[in-house]
Amino acid sequence: MLYVAQLMTITFYGEGCFKAQSGDFVILADPIDPESGLTPPRFKSNIILKTLVSVSGGGSPAPTFDSGFICGAGEYNIKEINVNGFSLTKESTEKFLKTIYLVQIENIRLCFLGHLSEALDPAILEHLEGLDVLFVPAGGQPFISQNLAAKIIKQLEPKIVIPSFYKIPGLKRQANDLKLFLEEFNGPKERQTEPQEKLVIKKKDLADVKKTTIIILKP
Repeated sequence: MLYVAQLMTITFYGEGCFKAQSGDFVILADPIDPESGLTPPRFKSNIILKTLVSVSGGGSPAPTFDSGFICGAGEYNIKEINVNGFSLTKESTEKFLKTIYLVQIENIRLCFLGHLSEALDPAILEHLEGLDVLFVPAGGQPFISQNLAAKIIKQLEPKIVIPSFYKIPGLKRQANDLKLFLEEFNGPKERQTEPQEKLVIKKKDLADVKKTTIIILKP
């Protein structure tokens, strides 16, 4: 059974955890670790993307796709949904593997930067043109700084940016308030956008977006 395009709904659960749903097809990005202090969501998904994976026994694990779980660099196709994983080799170690993902559902292009902590390699940047939605870490260390996040957004010029990995109630680890990222991107005097429960988009609506828009989702 092939995927049938419909409007897309994006929901945020904290850290890098997002649900992107179009019709009956569901993508879950970076499921929440219970040790984070946040409550993991419960729903069925067709694809699970992990931008950070622990490596047992050292060495570099091979990219995997198992029962909808995608880990590592490679090209994947599930019911005509295309997923491209790009390994962050400079940031990966013998203990963990970092990956960013480009997902195309029909003509909507999503990019999950996940646990990115350095500038993107030019070899990866060239694959990320024409983005509709970019999910970017916005809470500072141990991920990219707010300044670098703003620079990457200007490089990629996506239609929509959705911040992730920032300070929210219940989160145990240290993270900066989202305000720092918004001031870095918009300037301190510009009125900030109010958070919304979810984002509902259609490709035809994205054509009307002429300037990168920051959308804040309530976790």
